[in-house]
Amino acid sequence: MLRRIRLQISHIGRLNCRLNRSYAFAAASSSGVLSGGVDDDGDGDGELYSDVPRPPRRKTERKPFVTPMKELIRRAREEREARKLQPCHMLENPPENGLLVPELVEVAHRVYRARETLLKGLSELIKVVPVQRCRFCFEVHIGHVGHEIRTCTGPNSGLRSATHVWRKGGAQDVVFFPKCFHLYDRVGKPRVGHDERHRVPRIPAVVELCVQAGVDLEKFPSKRRTKPVYCIEGRIVDFEFISETHKIDRDMFAESASKTHEMGCDVVPSRTSSIEESKFDLWSSLNDEAKNIKQLSVWTMELWFEMMEGVKRIMESYTVWTCGYCPEVQVGPKGHKVRMCKSSKHQSRNGLHAWQEATIDDVVGPNYVWHVQNLNRPALNNNLKRYYGKAPAVVELCVQAGAPIPDCYRSMMRVDVVRPDRDEVDLVA
Repeated sequence: MLRRIRLQISHIGRLNCRLNRSYAFAAASSSGVLSGGVDDDGDGDGELYSDVPRPPRRKTERKPFVTPMKELIRRAREEREARKLQPCHMLENPPENGLLVPELVEVAHRVYRARETLLKGLSELIKVVPVQRCRFCFEVHIGHVGHEIRTCTGPNSGLRSATHVWRKGGAQDVVFFPKCFHLYDRVGKPRVGHDERHRVPRIPAVVELCVQAGVDLEKFPSKRRTKPVYCIEGRIVDFEFISETHKIDRDMFAESASKTHEMGCDVVPSRTSSIEESKFDLWSSLNDEAKNIKQLSVWTMELWFEMMEGVKRIMESYTVWTCGYCPEVQVGPKGHKVRMCKSSKHQSRNGLHAWQEATIDDVVGPNYVWHVQNLNRPALNNNLKRYYGKAPAVVELCVQAGAPIPDCYRSMMRVDVVRPDRDEVDLVA
């Protein structure tokens, strides 16, 4: 009898401990507010905790689907049945009908300006905080000396025990902008054939996304329609007069060529916000170098969050595709047909890409790097890697230059973790 009572008491104690632990975690997550993250929905709700990103997947594994396969099959079945009931119908919702989304035109201009200014800010920050890049893989480290963590996957990495060989990097190593084929008519000709791969230019996917969303560049023209298109048995038919279309394109290109950006980038000008004007004035008026670099790092981080938030908002309407096995991306209704995939199982696809829905990390590579709390301390040790945190290279560079740590990356960077010294590794459980 006493044994049964003791078992019941211990069971109640364990249950109470679990309830208290779950209640504390729920209270911590509900009380957190993202102050500058891209996951902020605007209403102040969001998870406070974000774990360190997982290591890169194996080359033979496919990227996880954003939308479950059962949902994709259900949508395809519904579209096929709707096409049978109504073979000819006018597409009403932009951008599927060839028209622009009005509320995203200004967002596209802000994203384009933020990307151009972000690259300029990064080129200034790397003069103060150096960037290291491995010679054999894509690993990047922010600091004067590269880390000692053995995560190299490049050629002959087994002979070096997966140790990185560091060299000096640049601004292009901090953030990765994959390129895609430019589409002149995203609805009338949504695919690029294999024979057209040398005639069609390739531009960064972020720029192509902005062009399709409303930014007009002289070097990369895009067809702008004034009337929606029709869908006849799955085929797109455009009844707009060709002469009227050419006239609209000539007038639009002439206007965009006459007005250029101050930095030399051809773009249709839009209203510059007072915040951006104050940033330009502040950057040019500051004389103290330390204060200038700190303010520049804060400004660069704001541009990073502004660009990521705008890209995420545009991708909700404009489709972006990525290969399931390689980093190739394509902005448009469909993926291209160029046989250039060299990843796993490409022989069975005859070199074609396995297209699937892309995420924001496929369009803008964040390049997660290890967080260094103090640049003057010795390099990161491989035996203590579970105590180190990570952050996007842009955020890490801005933090090392003087910017405050964003709340949405505090848990990922493991700021509250007390790291043991090298001689205390064996004493820590």
